[in-house]
Amino acid sequence: MKPHIGKPAPVFKAAAIGGEYSQETDVSLTDLVGHKVVLFFYPKDLTPG
Repeated sequence: MKPHIGKPAPVFKAAAIGGEYSQETDVSLTDLVGHKVVLFFYPKDLTPG
């Protein structure tokens, strides 16, 4: 599914490391309700983004 600017992000889980996630932890957008979140999508590792 391709994300669209200004539309809600689809529900997904991703690995998070750092801050309160000192070890790799799966985090869902539903876990972050009420917090400001920045999502960055890029085409593929080792490509210009």
